[in-house]
Amino acid sequence: MILELDEYSEVPIFQQIHDQIVFGIARGELPPGTALASVRSLAMDLAINPATVKKAYDLLKAEGVIATTRRDGSVVIEPGQATPEQVAQLEGDLKVSLARALAQGMDSQATKEIFQNVLNQFRPAN
Repeated sequence: MILELDEYSEVPIFQQIHDQIVFGIARGELPPGTALASVRSLAMDLAINPATVKKAYDLLKAEGVIATTRRDGSVVIEPGQATPEQVAQLEGDLKVSLARALAQGMDSQATKEIFQNVLNQFRPAN
């Protein structure tokens, strides 16, 4: 998987790295067991500070998407059952996105269609 960063984006670089890895996992491009590049290696490849990559990896680890060990480095983990905290976080994120869409004048049907179109971009759940 090749990461493409937009240095002019308002989205911080660490968030762009995080999001692209999450998208890769959701699309099945990074299956469980896939080793990610080391922090130092990815930072060199992208010509960015290693602390930026570490911040993205730390966020992925906190979200339960990757595991990091000294021996194996950072590896995509097998998805498990979502925790109540993860479900609550998702609900909160969706509420904000849906409220923004409605505040911008999108109707419920259009919002549902957009949601379904985005969901269809990812691999089906097991």
